[in-house]
Amino acid sequence: MNYYPQPLQKLIREFGRMPGIGQKSAERLAHHILRLPHDDAMQLALAVRDVKKGIKYCSICCNIGEIDPCSICNSKSRDTHKVCVVEQPKDLYTIEKSGFYNGLYHVLFGHINPLENVNSDDINVNKLVKRVKEQGVSEVIVATNPNLEGDVTAFHILECLEPLGIKVSQLARGIPSGSYLEYANSAIIAEAINGRRLMQKSSPDFIKR
Repeated sequence: MNYYPQPLQKLIREFGRMPGIGQKSAERLAHHILRLPHDDAMQLALAVRDVKKGIKYCSICCNIGEIDPCSICNSKSRDTHKVCVVEQPKDLYTIEKSGFYNGLYHVLFGHINPLENVNSDDINVNKLVKRVKEQGVSEVIVATNPNLEGDVTAFHILECLEPLGIKVSQLARGIPSGSYLEYANSAIIAEAINGRRLMQKSSPDFIKR
């Protein structure tokens, strides 16, 4: 039997729905909220509300921001002929912090993962292909994470873009295989961007994993 009051049970359930949060962690977070001063708890509630009400998805690159199109797509100083493809907005911010890339971006919001029934239609690959066709893009830099799912996604992007005859490159593997872009420092990101190489279907990165 659950002896927690109903409002606390509901809060625990909601925390438990978050990725990486188990039952014990959900209980600790709920009790932390319970102990917060009223004003602090309300500030947290307002922050959650504002994120849901104030964040927009860019109609061009699919990134998140406060305006549509986003500030990067709106910038007159960016190289509009290059598009860097990332899995999540946090990967975009990691590359931006390096200061070594001045092109545009395209956010997939995920990766292909057949085991979880995620295919290319569930992420923004089709929007990428349409964008490349319509916007005069000359190079797509694939910056998916250097793990199995990221490589499967990268290979699919290469197959989709190959008929368009544009340059498709991939970040150099200064980033350790099996890791995530968000954990790489600026120097590693800069080296990976500057050392990017043309993608090929015969690349051993796709066939040895």
